[in-house]
Amino acid sequence: MAQIYKLPTSESRLFNSNIYLYKSKKQIMNHQPVEGFSKLSKQRKIDWLISEYLSNDRSYEQILQQYWNNNHDLQKLHEEFSENTISNFYMPYGIAPNFLIDGKLLALPMAVEESSVVAAASKAAKFWIDKGGFKTTIINNEKLGHTHFIFNVEPHKLLHFFNFNLKKKLIEATNDITVNMRNRGGGILDIKLVDKTSEMPNYYQLKASFDTVDSMGANFINSCLEQFGKTLKQEVAISEDFSQEEKNSLQIVMNILSNFTPDCIVRAEVSCKIEDLKDDSGIPNEEFAWKFKQAVTIAEIEPFRATTHNKGIMNGVDAVVIATGNDFRATEACAHAYAARNGKYSSLTHCTIDNGIFRFWIDLPISVGVVGGLTNLHPLVKFSLALLGKPSAQELMSILAVSGLAQNFGALRSLITTGIQKGHMKMHLLNILNQLGATEEEKQHFVSYFKDKTVSHHEVINEFNRMRGQ
Repeated sequence: MAQIYKLPTSESRLFNSNIYLYKSKKQIMNHQPVEGFSKLSKQRKIDWLISEYLSNDRSYEQILQQYWNNNHDLQKLHEEFSENTISNFYMPYGIAPNFLIDGKLLALPMAVEESSVVAAASKAAKFWIDKGGFKTTIINNEKLGHTHFIFNVEPHKLLHFFNFNLKKKLIEATNDITVNMRNRGGGILDIKLVDKTSEMPNYYQLKASFDTVDSMGANFINSCLEQFGKTLKQEVAISEDFSQEEKNSLQIVMNILSNFTPDCIVRAEVSCKIEDLKDDSGIPNEEFAWKFKQAVTIAEIEPFRATTHNKGIMNGVDAVVIATGNDFRATEACAHAYAARNGKYSSLTHCTIDNGIFRFWIDLPISVGVVGGLTNLHPLVKFSLALLGKPSAQELMSILAVSGLAQNFGALRSLITTGIQKGHMKMHLLNILNQLGATEEEKQHFVSYFKDKTVSHHEVINEFNRMRGQ
């Protein structure tokens, strides 16, 4: 068991606070813990980090400061988005043009650091623009949340209580919370009692579905669920259906939304005659369609391939999710859970070739919002939503599904023709040259040098050393 030793306060320490050293028989911690870090000013946070972790090298302070916005109010806004903020972490903000989606031509904002993502999406958009573009369908728009509770009671008794008393009380108890959402056309759609006692002793759920219209709805859903937990406890306490022993057994474990939203789903697709699948690699149309379908089928049946396949899809989805101020961790978690919903991890996209028609589509479960959160605060998020024509949440769902489908099409198109490295490494060339400290003139030389060659890190180094006479 580790012991805690309280050291005396010393003026040689950066801050006049209590410092604790955790010591065991085998080791002493290599750094000192800090108390009240969140209450320190930004400058004192930086001073402590440089002193404690960066050997008092003040050059790191300059690195942090060069990413501060010169506009004091804008910098303050960014700092208040999060906790313990000491700088801004920039990501490239690019544009993928020529997306024809449901008859509207859009340019998609993409915040992403991977060099080939925007290029691949743009190329796919251009490929499909004269073939009818992308078509989308909102299959459903339900979001879910649960009150998880333990109750040592017979399931049939609880079900009777839920159907004839509790469900109505739950709706009534949340009327004040849901009134504004109901006025916008949303609210609580349904509440169900779920018996999970076969999987865990005495475990039940109140499973609720919601329509949150144009908001992502996390705070709304969680507020409703927390009220469910309170109402459940209150109604059980006054009910004559349960013994005192049963009442005492009720424990509300947690009330929380689910980021798995299999009933909040959008389909995006493209299709054309196989004879119109003209590819600039020179591969015959029929071979292109056949190989493409084989590649998708492999991702449907092989989890090792499906993981990389779906990662590529999320390259396109997440880039637009971030640019529009939404939660990319939630979209990732939901997409991968959906990909494994049948007990085996599989592709999110699918392909058919029937009667001479090539069809490629994605069913993407995704929950996003266009009001609330950062959407009303972050200037670039406002720009992104304006660029997209101020879409509704459902329209943004469609755009995100299209971005993922386009990214997947671009990746598979490369894989079955020229290979992934030719295009990817060409996009990565400038990153390599920047690491080497190449001049603008040298960069132009390399662009010309690799115009008809496949870029490799080894070949770039060799040519760079030859140019520099090394």
